[in-house]
This record gives sequence, structure tokens and C-alpha cells, in this order.
Amino acid sequence: MKRLVWLAVVLVLALLIPFFMGGADMFHRLRNFPLPLLIGMFGMVLVGWCMNTMRLRLLLGDSAGGLGVRKSLAVVMATEFAYCATPGGSGAPLTLVALLSRSGIGPAKSTAAFATDQLNDLVFFLLALIGILIYAVFHKLSENLEWMLIASALLIGAGLCVCAGFARYHRRIILLNGKLLKRLKRKNTTRIRWARKLLHFRDALAETWKMPHRILLKVFALTCVHWSLRYSVMYLALRGLGVDIDWAWTFLVQMLSLSAGQFSLSPGGAGAAELTSAALLAPMVGKSTAAAAILIWRIVTYYFYLVAGGPVFLLMVGRPLLMKLLRIKAA
Repeated sequence: MKRLVWLAVVLVLALLIPFFMGGADMFHRLRNFPLPLLIGMFGMVLVGWCMNTMRLRLLLGDSAGGLGVRKSLAVVMATEFAYCATPGGSGAPLTLVALLSRSGIGPAKSTAAFATDQLNDLVFFLLALIGILIYAVFHKLSENLEWMLIASALLIGAGLCVCAGFARYHRRIILLNGKLLKRLKRKNTTRIRWARKLLHFRDALAETWKMPHRILLKVFALTCVHWSLRYSVMYLALRGLGVDIDWAWTFLVQMLSLSAGQFSLSPGGAGAAELTSAALLAPMVGKSTAAAAILIWRIVTYYFYLVAGGPVFLLMVGRPLLMKLLRIKAA
């Protein structure tokens, strides 16, 4: 119960950041924000969930036969909730494995699907960063933004290299893992069990990557649609507030803010994402406008995920798993 209270306190404090930053003028701007545009943003989130549902079913292949479309959508919503409620989104793969196992899908297959999904995300962001770098050639960026952009590109590139390294040197990694467990004085049965898990994961990942190219292209296309919709929310929020700004700028602000949130290890980047986006946006559009845009952005792309996904999570896996996830991350 204490961990749930701690989570609630973190979320409330993060929500208060735009209010302290924007002051009374922010409320005036929020009152004039077009309601149809706000409803449309929530609709974009729902479309994004549908895109992720289709992605999941494509990656699971024949294994998704016993998983209905509605249940697949519920799995996606519950997994997104776990991502937003745990530091660095670390609860998402555990939740996905637990939910899919109830439909007869093994941990290796579900973990491979999750890894492939994350790999698609990395490729999308790397291509997006390359596009922004090209954009930056013709538009002046501040020195800080340039370095943050380059650092983000390097981190994403490093992530892709890690994935490629596992695929190429998986045998050495398995042996290294065994030696590490031996030094930690783990039993032989434990080392054998972990070796089998890594081998099953390797086989499932290889099977997933051997899917027909048209399937993988569909998955990547859905990835692009999902992230393009989600990363358009801040742009639309600023346009609704009367600010004329390029989409590339808002994409960069969101990406850097959410990256800072991941490194902060707070649930969903709460607090760090708001502070980073405020530091990047305020010099461009003013404090009150930036505060209003950040509040709308986080309500649509973060708090809505918690409010809508929380009940689905509790219905599908219950409170014990939620407490387990919070206990693991708080340890």
C-alpha cells in the first residue's frame, strides 16, 4: 500500500509542475483551447492502441490464434499501463509475458515479440533523428539541442548494436552468463535453466525475424503510424494554443524529454519529462504557453494511459502482480 501511495504522490507532484510554472495565465489559455481538438487527441491515442494491437498480433503469428482481438487490445492497454507505472517502463515485458502465458503463449515467444517490437521502435527513432539532423542543417539549432540530438542518436545506435551483438554472439553471451552465475555461487540447475531460457529466447527471436518481409514491413509501418500520432500531440496542443511551430521541433522536444524521464527512473518519467520539456519549450513559446502545452501533452499521452489502462490491468492480472512490479522496482 505504501508503494501505491508513493506512486500517487510522484504523479501528483509531476502534475503540479505545469501549474506552478504557468501561473494564472495558463488557465486562461486552457479555457480557450478547442474542445474538439482535445477530443481528437484522445482519439489518436485510441488509434495508436489499435495499431499496437495489430503489431502484437502480427509478431505473434500463428500463436495469436487463441488470442482474440479484444483480448489483444486489453493486453496492449495493460502493458502500456505497466510501462507508465514502473521506472523505465521495466514492468511492461513482465506484464506482457504474464498475460500472454494465460493464453498459452510461452515466455520465449512473448519476450521475442516484445524485443522485436522495441527494435522496430529503435529503428523508427533512429530514422526520425536522421531526418531531424537533415532538417537542422537548414535550420539553426541551439548548441545544447545539437549535443542532445547527437547524444540521443548515439544511444539509439548503441541499442541497435546491442541487439545485433546478441544475434551474432549469443553463444558467447550464454557462456558469459553461465560464468557470471557460477561466480555468484548459483547452483548448476540455475545456470542450466538460464541457459535454456536464453536459447529459447534466441530461437523465438530468430523465428520472428524469419517472418515474411511483407509482415515485417507491415509491423514497421504500424510502428511509424503509432509514433507519428503520439508525437503529434504536443504539436497539436501548441497549434491549439495559437503557436505556429514546426512539427520537427515538437518531435525533438518530446523525444529528449521522454529520454530524460527514462534516465530519471521515476514511473513513466514523471517529473523529469515535465521539467525537461519546460526547459526546452519555455524559451521558444513563453512559460504560460509551454506549461499549458505540457499539461495537455502529459494528460493525453501519460495520465490517460494510467486512467484507462489501470482498470484493464487490474481486471486481467489483479493487484498482486501490480504490487510485485512495484516491489521489484523499489528494491
